[in-house]
Amino acid sequence: MRFYRKNYSDETLIALYEALLRPRLIEEKMLILLRQGKISKWFSGIGQEAISVGCTLALKTTEYILPMHRNLGVFTSRDIPYHRLFAQFQGKISGFTKGRDRSFHFGCNENYIVGMISHLGPQLAVASGIALAYKLNNENKVAVAFTGDGGASEGDFHEALNVASVWKLPVIFVVENNGYGLSTPSSEQFNFKKFVDKGPAYGMETKRVDGNNVLKVYETMSSLASSVRKKPRPVLVEMMTFRMRGHEEASGTKYVPKKLMEKWAKKDPVDNYRAFLLEEKVINDEIDQEIRDLIKLEIDKGLEIAYGEKLPAAEVDSELRDIYFPFHQQVIDPQEKAGKTEKRFVDAIADGIRQSMEKYPELIVMGQDIAEYGGVFKVTEGLANVFGKERIRNTPICESAIVGAALGLSIKKFKAIVEMQFADFVTCGFNQIVNNLAKSHYRWAQPADVVVRMPTGAGVGAGPFHSQSNEAWFTHTPGLKVIYPSNPYDAKGLLNAAIEDPNPVMFFEHKMLYRSLQEPIPDDYYTVKIGEARLVREGEDVSVITYGAGVHWAVEVLETLDHISCDVLDLRSLLPWDQQSVETTVRKTGKVIVLHEDCLTGGLGGEIAAWIGEKCFTSLDAPVMRVASLDTPVPFSSPLEQNFLPKERFKRKLVELYEY
Repeated sequence: MRFYRKNYSDETLIALYEALLRPRLIEEKMLILLRQGKISKWFSGIGQEAISVGCTLALKTTEYILPMHRNLGVFTSRDIPYHRLFAQFQGKISGFTKGRDRSFHFGCNENYIVGMISHLGPQLAVASGIALAYKLNNENKVAVAFTGDGGASEGDFHEALNVASVWKLPVIFVVENNGYGLSTPSSEQFNFKKFVDKGPAYGMETKRVDGNNVLKVYETMSSLASSVRKKPRPVLVEMMTFRMRGHEEASGTKYVPKKLMEKWAKKDPVDNYRAFLLEEKVINDEIDQEIRDLIKLEIDKGLEIAYGEKLPAAEVDSELRDIYFPFHQQVIDPQEKAGKTEKRFVDAIADGIRQSMEKYPELIVMGQDIAEYGGVFKVTEGLANVFGKERIRNTPICESAIVGAALGLSIKKFKAIVEMQFADFVTCGFNQIVNNLAKSHYRWAQPADVVVRMPTGAGVGAGPFHSQSNEAWFTHTPGLKVIYPSNPYDAKGLLNAAIEDPNPVMFFEHKMLYRSLQEPIPDDYYTVKIGEARLVREGEDVSVITYGAGVHWAVEVLETLDHISCDVLDLRSLLPWDQQSVETTVRKTGKVIVLHEDCLTGGLGGEIAAWIGEKCFTSLDAPVMRVASLDTPVPFSSPLEQNFLPKERFKRKLVELYEY
């Protein structure tokens, strides 16, 4: 391995050496503690330290870096206090996740680090979002995101690189090519020779670097970062390296050929760089030992502090409290003198987006075909002419990357609306929503200020892939809020409220209601309380608990049953849902039917029925009944679709319950 000193001062060369030693000496200590049972797991980066250290030191300290689980050198090079780092490894409160996550699964805005989640690929799109924020703010900064050669097999890799290239974002993607994804060799991961071959296909430049040569890494990244700051664009950098330990310690390295291990042992980044510094007389053995002793002393002090702290006390209130970023909604009523205009459901949504964009200049809207075309349902039609395509952004067909980018924007204090062309397509962004957006605040106190708009529902002959009611996928996910309005007034007011809220919100809009409903709504900006149901109709005999299109089905059916008097409660918010209003109506009538368009099994109605059975049992005069769509995909043909939907079954069940 050859090192070229160039014009680097002794101070710079020694600083790089100290930075290399810190993760190596910490790891050696951690391996001892692992054997002693004092930590539960360890993902070693021994052999790969030069990449983390060289990349991090090449950046400005205020530029975001998104590491993986083998990048301890990123954290130590950003001067994260050892005691906090060790407390994190031990699950202590003074770590970065209050004991809720382990190892490097955390972020720290103070140090401009966003840690990974276990799914490997999603952080790449988050980096694209941070880079987008840099570009929108004209900050002349660069974001750096790491992935492994194995992780690059995921679709998130393609989506993030493609978006970054299309939008010319200032982001450097670093592939740490260590030859293995856990135990699977590169030959079984991909069928190409070099990652740099991928760059031209994305329209981006690439570099291939000896990842064990800290000077080469530092030089390359310094040069690239400087260039990208001046001319924003993405770059793909392949760092050739090798890990000398198992994927994690328990897995070992028996699957690695002995000759390969011996070859890479000779390329150890610490030993080789130390030999270079000794040869250049930048250090001697005495200086080297002084550096090592000082680092070991700092490690021991950090461990002493971390070990002195008790494990966190489990408190239900604090755990539940941290699911969401603290936010107390102040309902905004329209001004008394404000006029009203007859608006359809679709127009009310558009009105809310327009007024929210006026209110929040940091609000960005992203989705497929939403700019000039206005989206497939024309909700955003004309908004690009008013706010420009920087804020009303057409995206490639890549739901995961766009949701990830929205989180990146949130980290940089932006707000984001992501339009799913159809709610069905959210599956392609599911991981980012349920594992990244939803868990972000609970894990490391980072709010995800994102609204995902979900055109949903059947009744329009769109078949199995454009008609699903999939709200229950998300009501089961702590950290999300789920809203499902049934009328234009609520649609606008709840959308405005969702955008105000710094927490991630899934906002369902029934396609069938877009142009079939209209009512006079205020021209002024206003909000509706999230988590508060609305009593649509009052009665004495039965309580109908529903939302979305179910509200209209219930009212229509009741118009044909004059002898049955019903409360119709529109939940509006599904997570959280209004338990107090549900309890009030149940205790009033004693008979309850829960109606929704989603399939019966696993639908939200089952949760509500169970809650009523537990909390209101003594007030019930009959079993709690549920009516929902069939447990089948949504069929295309109109007779089949109408049979799938629950409206007619609801009428029969309501009569049955009334007569019980």
